Amino acid sequence: MVLPNVMQKIDSHKLIHWFQSAKRDLPWRRNPTPYQIWISEVMLQQTQVAVVVPYYERWLKRFPTVHDLAEAPINEVLKLWEGLGYYSRARHLHAGAQTIVERFNGEIPSTPDQLKLIKGLGPYTIGAILSLAFQKQAAAVDGNVMRVLARFFAYREDISKSSSIKILRQIAEENVPQNDPGAFNEALIELGATICTRTPQCQKCPLRSNCAALAQELEHELPIKGKSVSYQQLFRSVAVVISQNRLLVKKGEKGSIMTDLYEFPYFEVEASGITTTALAGLLKKNFNLATREVASLPEFEHAFTRFRVKLLPVLYHSTQIKPVAGYEWLGREEVAKLPFSSGHRRILHHLQKEQLW
Repeated sequence: MVLPNVMQKIDSHKLIHWFQSAKRDLPWRRNPTPYQIWISEVMLQQTQVAVVVPYYERWLKRFPTVHDLAEAPINEVLKLWEGLGYYSRARHLHAGAQTIVERFNGEIPSTPDQLKLIKGLGPYTIGAILSLAFQKQAAAVDGNVMRVLARFFAYREDISKSSSIKILRQIAEENVPQNDPGAFNEALIELGATICTRTPQCQKCPLRSNCAALAQELEHELPIKGKSVSYQQLFRSVAVVISQNRLLVKKGEKGSIMTDLYEFPYFEVEASGITTTALAGLLKKNFNLATREVASLPEFEHAFTRFRVKLLPVLYHSTQIKPVAGYEWLGREEVAKLPFSSGHRRILHHLQKEQLW
C-alpha cells in the first residue's frame, strides 16, 4: 500500500477564504438550523445539487420542523420524496424524526453517540451535523472530499476500498481545524463539487500550490477507483388495468426494495417480451380477471440498486372490480396522494397526459 505524504496539511485559512467568496447560494446555507442541515445532507447523498433544491424547498414548506415530519404519515413523506430515488433515505428521515421526538424532545442531538441512535445516519452525515450545525471538530468525508484528499495527498490506492476510506477519513480528521470546522468541511465539499471534479480545474484551486498530485502531474490519474458495479437487466410486462375508473395497484411489502411504493401488476419476461394476449392470459390465470386490451403503451426504463429495468406496459379494461389478493382498486384522488416507484410513476403520468384515465 502506498501511503500518502501526510506531513503537509491543508491550509484551512486559504480554503475557507476561497469558500466565503466562491460558495454557491443554496437554500440550506441561509441561516440553517440543525434540522435543515440534517435534511439537506440526506437529500444530497447520491443526488446532484440542482435536483435537490426544489425538493428541499417543498420539504421544508410541508415539514418545517422535526415534529411535523415525525407526525406525518409515511405515504405523504414518500410522495414528497417521489423522484429523488433511494427511498430508504426518506424512510430513515421519517423514522429518525420519530426517534428525535421520542428520545430527544424534538431537538437534534449534538454528540456522536446520540446521533448514532438515529436511523440512517452514517459517519459522513454525523460528521456533517456535528461540524455544520454545532461547530464541533469532526470530519465529513463524502465522495467529493475523498477525491480532493486523494489528489492533495497523492493517495495512490483504490479509494473504493474500505481500508482507503478509513485512511482518508483519518487524514480528514487530522486536518479539520478547531476554529470554524463547519466552514472547513463545507469548503472541502464545495471544492470537490465545483473545482476538483472528475476533470479538475487546477488553475482555479485555492490549494494548488501544495497539491501533491498536481506537483507530480497525477491530477488526471488520481483518484484511483475500482470497477463500477455491474447491473442486471430485467424486462417486465406491466398490466395497467382500469375498471370503473379505478386502477389496480399494489403497495410494496415491508422489507422489499419497493417498500411502501405503489406499482401496477407486472410479470418478469425475456428481453423479447410477451404478446398482449399472453399478458391478458396471465391476468386471467393469476388474478381471475377477464380483460380486453385498450392500447399498448410506450416502454419505460428505471433503475434501482443493481438492476436496470425495462417496463413493457399494456393498458387493459376489466368489466368487473374483483378482489385481487395483495392489490387495491383506487380512484384518481387516492392515486394522486400515493408514492409510486419511478418507472411506474412514468407510466401513470403518461396515462394522465394522454387522457387514457
